[in-house]
Amino acid sequence: MSELASETEVVLRLTDVVKTFPGVRALDGVQLEVRAGEVHCLLGQNGAGKSTLIKVLAGVHQADAGEITWCGEPFAPASPQAAMRSGIATIYQELDLVDDLSVAENAFLGHEPSRFGITRRRAAANRTASILARLGHPEIPARRLVRQLPAAGKQIVSMARALSHDAKLIVMDEPSAVLAHDEVENLFRIIRELTANGIAVIYISHRLAELREIGDRITVLKDGRTTAANLPARTTPTRELVSRMTGRTIEYVFPPRAEKPAAEPILVVDGLSREGEFTDASLTVAPGEIVGIAGLVGSGRSELLETIFGARKADTGTVTLDGRRITGVGAAVASGMGMAPEERKSQALLLDEPVYKNMTLASFSGFARAGFTDLRNERAAATRTADTLELRPRDVDRPIRTLSGGNQQKVVVGRWLLGDVRLLLLDEPTRGVDVGARAELYQVIHDLAAGGVGVLLVSSEVPEVLGLADRVLVMREGRVVHQAPAGELDEDTVLDLVMAGSLLEGNPA
Repeated sequence: MSELASETEVVLRLTDVVKTFPGVRALDGVQLEVRAGEVHCLLGQNGAGKSTLIKVLAGVHQADAGEITWCGEPFAPASPQAAMRSGIATIYQELDLVDDLSVAENAFLGHEPSRFGITRRRAAANRTASILARLGHPEIPARRLVRQLPAAGKQIVSMARALSHDAKLIVMDEPSAVLAHDEVENLFRIIRELTANGIAVIYISHRLAELREIGDRITVLKDGRTTAANLPARTTPTRELVSRMTGRTIEYVFPPRAEKPAAEPILVVDGLSREGEFTDASLTVAPGEIVGIAGLVGSGRSELLETIFGARKADTGTVTLDGRRITGVGAAVASGMGMAPEERKSQALLLDEPVYKNMTLASFSGFARAGFTDLRNERAAATRTADTLELRPRDVDRPIRTLSGGNQQKVVVGRWLLGDVRLLLLDEPTRGVDVGARAELYQVIHDLAAGGVGVLLVSSEVPEVLGLADRVLVMREGRVVHQAPAGELDEDTVLDLVMAGSLLEGNPA
């Protein structure tokens, strides 16, 4: 830590900050303090509240309760523009750049230099070039289109945008996720230069090795609460950090799983790869078996599921279901494979259509008679499935957008029950679902497996993977790095595996 950071005042302080969304309290009394010129690391599992917290600071969300002070004054930005004007800039993991604009246009987007209402493009380009030189990248042309830059170059443009606002605090969300080793070293060089000039950085990463190298202090979040604050980044034992991240307050009530005799797999994935996403993935799922995939966001887990389903084209490798090669979504569905994707509202639901239309989406042709839809049969089939799933309310004619998140997810799963599903892929099956609906969804998944359906699921919540699955695969940086029966693993072990290279390589124990 720089002497500046250890001797200067706190510039940002959060006290008992609360943010609630329907069905979930994302922030539940968060405490955080950041000093000028320091790198303050934010650590926590997926779903711990990190993203919500930085969006509150960025003005995307407004806190419901608690106090935030910035440079000693109350701070409650009503918009991202207001946060930027105050000197707080956020660089998201998914960079919010406009590919078809130039580097300079992106750097000054929303506050372009102008005179008499006319944008001064040359001034913007010159100021951008000056900022890029300050960042150590004078070789990036200010007038080049952003889409022509590599990932590391786009990261630099995002930093240039932050500095164009004269930011005093820069929030970096997983900034190294798309960078090679030498690019990460350059990122750290830039961060050190920024902090040497008194700029504070909030650095979010799952890679503890990075936090120890670049960080000054660490704050840990779990279930929207601060479980540890201001821990020294270089000397806090790894076991303490992991223990602060685990031990959830959410209740997980899993149906009991019975031992099943060994059976030939119905799904065989052999050497599946997609460049930049995952490499050489191989796995099997047997009838009635639940296989869970644990891994961080960006580990390739969701991309692997979508490729197995045929929604993405593999570069190499094969997927077979009951011996039939899967080459696209049509072949997958025809073979008895179904999928509930991660983003149900945008990827799986027709929000303005009634429940029954969403329920029969995958088997609509089965209700066609002589070119007409048999609406009575369609509604009746949807009603029977709604009864089986204990959908609330049971009215299949109401628009699906009026249902809770848990009941919407039941509909997404239920659509595959109308057909002869052999294998069900579930990506984050309980995201945004309250505790009561979770237990019901767990029972649905259990009953499907008990009926002989194979299940392959991805979840950010390690207890969920361990509680539901018979067997667990761990993915890290695009590779399956470990697999074992769920009973042989615990939450700490899985976290060690998904974060290995930081937890297991030369860090304090």
